Amino acid sequence: MHFAALHTPSQIQLNKHGNLKHFLTIEGLSKQTLTKILDTAQSFFNDQNQLITNNMLEGRTVMNLFFENSTRTRTTFEAAAKRLSANVLNIDIARSSTSKGETLRDTLWNLEAMATDIFVVRHSSSGAAHFIAKDICPNVAIINAGDGRHAHPTQAMLDMLTIRRETKKNFEEMSIAIIGDIKHSRVARSDVAALQTLGCKDIRVIAPNTLLPYGFEEYGPEVRLFNNMEAGIQDCDVIITLRIQNERIDSPALASQAEFYRMYGLNQERLAMAKPDCIVMHPGPMNRGVEIDSSVADGPQAVILNQVTNGIAVRMAVLALAMQGQLEEQGLIEAIAG
Repeated sequence: MHFAALHTPSQIQLNKHGNLKHFLTIEGLSKQTLTKILDTAQSFFNDQNQLITNNMLEGRTVMNLFFENSTRTRTTFEAAAKRLSANVLNIDIARSSTSKGETLRDTLWNLEAMATDIFVVRHSSSGAAHFIAKDICPNVAIINAGDGRHAHPTQAMLDMLTIRRETKKNFEEMSIAIIGDIKHSRVARSDVAALQTLGCKDIRVIAPNTLLPYGFEEYGPEVRLFNNMEAGIQDCDVIITLRIQNERIDSPALASQAEFYRMYGLNQERLAMAKPDCIVMHPGPMNRGVEIDSSVADGPQAVILNQVTNGIAVRMAVLALAMQGQLEEQGLIEAIAG
């Protein structure tokens, strides 16, 4: 079974013309939609591979609502919105009226009344962005910047853009390994869904059994499990290492950082088992010496900083497309095909 088929396709995120009006999850979206996001993101690079600035969101207001801490995601969303000439407001949730007893619904309705066009939402509860888009603010473009263990769709799309830009290979032809804490990782879930949708036939998930989610066997024939890292990364084109979440260290799921590094840390010797042109990725923040050795993270095959730059382009694309989809839905502009 295709990973995306395990979840009800979120038609909430598409308008009546089939275009994005929210961006909540990879699951349920077509290859055409994901490719459109990637193509749009690519269009924000000039011939010198530098990010451009334009006025696609001029006069629009983007609010960043981060109920969880974030550095890269919040900052790159802010940079993306500003490159599109939007007004950007970062709401300090800890000091907002929710701390005085106001409900989330009332807080969001008040923020919507301030002529907000887009909410970028990160929340610790799975499904939070979906709930806001469906039941609270359907006429505001909702972008999911990470919800619990469920999804991190813009991270997945920046990973796909990085793979496309750095390997110059078709997804159908590549072997891609994802290593680490799969069980607690919304990045892993979204990456697997995106890779399957884009046609990747060889996705290798490498982790101890204690860090694998339940129901793994239902992910589909494209996804294979390896407990042995050396076997899993053999002849790979792409290796994605995931953060070992320190809050889970010393729990029954993970004996110690040193033990994890011994079994699953990506070092030069293990990297040599992959293809010579294999690229190394990490969503950040990195635990050097736990999931990845510094010699690899800072080495010539690592594209970790490129991921950050690509993240701005992808977030520009998602903001622009969702705003366009909302305007189409409300009959304010003509639907643009494709």
